[in-house]
Amino acid sequence: MSTEDHGRDASLETIQRELTEFARRSRATATRIHPELPLVSYTLLAHVDARGGCSATELAAHYLLDKSTVSRQVSALERLGLVERRPDPADQRVQVVHCTEAGEEAVVRARESRREAIRARLTDWDTEDLATFAALLRRYNTAPATPPARRPGPAERPAPGSRSPASPESG
Repeated sequence: MSTEDHGRDASLETIQRELTEFARRSRATATRIHPELPLVSYTLLAHVDARGGCSATELAAHYLLDKSTVSRQVSALERLGLVERRPDPADQRVQVVHCTEAGEEAVVRARESRREAIRARLTDWDTEDLATFAALLRRYNTAPATPPARRPGPAERPAPGSRSPASPESG
């Protein structure tokens, strides 16, 4: 492995560790907003607020979540009084999730709290560093995700002791 590869691997390890720490702080922020509000629920709430309402199907598609997961999260947000479901005026069969006044207030408080926390952490950064960091984060978050290599399922694996057709011993 080349020196460049070692340096790249070290950087990737640091990025992974720092993103994990960032996620931990994000979960803690969601808990401070509302003790019963996990990060996923807060994320969905903020999305509903930003969109002015959307269906659970749209949320599932946007966040690549299972519809049942979104349904449970939306139900929890409803129980907390942060969202409500209303029929879509264009199609009465569709329910649109909207923030309640309490939900909108929670999003505003969270956004202000997060912005202040970020401002405090980056207070000594100059404008150029902030712009670079913002651009790199945007680049990272908009990069296409490549799925990890798929491991064969149990039905696709050769039986123990047998040789697969592609194995060197079979030829």
